Amino acid sequence: MDNVVEAPSGGWRGVVADGVRTFRGIRYAQAERFAAPEPERAHDGVIDASTRGPSAPQLPSRLEAVMGAPAPFEQSEDCLRLTVTAPVQPPPGGSAVLVWLHGGAYLSGGGEWNLYDADRLVRETGIVVVSVSYRLGVLGWLRAAGVSEGNLGLLDQLAALGWVRENIRAFGGDPARVTVAGQSAGGQCVAAMVGMPRARGLFAQAIVQSAPFGIGFHDAAAAERAAAVFLAELGTDPRSAPVPELLAAQARTAIRRAGPGGLNAAPPFLPVEETDVLPGPAQWAAAVRAAPVPALVGCTAAEMRAFFGGPHPVFGRVRRIPVAGPRVVTLAERVVGRKAFEDGVFRFADLLTDAGAVARCYRVGALHPGSPLGACHCIELPLLFGDPDDWRAAPMVRPATPAELDELGARTRRSWGEFVRTGAVADWPAHRHGSRAVRQLP
Repeated sequence: MDNVVEAPSGGWRGVVADGVRTFRGIRYAQAERFAAPEPERAHDGVIDASTRGPSAPQLPSRLEAVMGAPAPFEQSEDCLRLTVTAPVQPPPGGSAVLVWLHGGAYLSGGGEWNLYDADRLVRETGIVVVSVSYRLGVLGWLRAAGVSEGNLGLLDQLAALGWVRENIRAFGGDPARVTVAGQSAGGQCVAAMVGMPRARGLFAQAIVQSAPFGIGFHDAAAAERAAAVFLAELGTDPRSAPVPELLAAQARTAIRRAGPGGLNAAPPFLPVEETDVLPGPAQWAAAVRAAPVPALVGCTAAEMRAFFGGPHPVFGRVRRIPVAGPRVVTLAERVVGRKAFEDGVFRFADLLTDAGAVARCYRVGALHPGSPLGACHCIELPLLFGDPDDWRAAPMVRPATPAELDELGARTRRSWGEFVRTGAVADWPAHRHGSRAVRQLP
């Protein structure tokens, strides 16, 4: 197959290299500021898709302290873009599809980032990978009367899944075998979709990586409080304010809501439940039990090391206390990590098991015994995406070498690919209700 595809939505010209075809920056929908996305209209002719598209407007992420910075990337409100990475020669009937929703605390990230390049994953597993960018921060998650209904980022993600359903066959994918996967905020969105009526029929399986289940979504009152702080900080109409002013007010809002010492780590803007997009907790749980969606779900062994292990305003000082300080920080990491991440893994797996679905749970360990950041939040990402050289500067990876990282990652990519293709992973037992057994990775 060559580097041009003709899909129902139009034609695109991508890049072919080393057995993989890549089509970047494909616009899957359009949206005015604070408006719901509208499907992209079909176009005539062939559009160049050889270069990266823009990601949502954002400020640098605090997780750059562990992940390192991505390669420079364009930012624009015209960010409803996706990248398709596909085998040059798909099997008859098409390849299984993985749709990837990045994390970033609902504030940062992008499907076009080099750190999420899927060439190796596609080459080694034969699946198609679709990486999605969606709106972030106030532009994606603000709920304010007369300004935005909220949940725009979720609607963007659903629009991308709709685009995949209509167009992925042209890229060699099978629209009947779509797995939606996400990490951190993206993983929390995937878990939400399993219980969202609007998402039914858009995917067959789910992968939930390090979702902060312990940080609940906003209800209407919490969303209104966050909006009030933001609007006061902005001091002008957000519908017409320049993007830099929106981002600056968003940053000040995050600082205010973090409280003394920055101990409140919850994102300032979140999906809003009990709406026509996202049901409330009881309705969501009932919908999950009624939806037999096979899933992988898990977290890392030391999620909070990414947050407490660096220059944290409180725990950074505590760590410097002789003898007792490091022990106190380690205990805090374990307690908070269990509440924010690990306990939710098993609650979600229990719900899926009650529905008659097969859930498989995992825990990711450190990549190298000499790593001071250990198995911190995001540590599985280099095992799945990007080139080892892209991750060379990531503090969480050091001192593992690119060769060691590639060897460790091959096992994880093999497991993810097998699940996407078949719904199972060899020698990986199904979750039993009430169990806390996991498969240790990598």
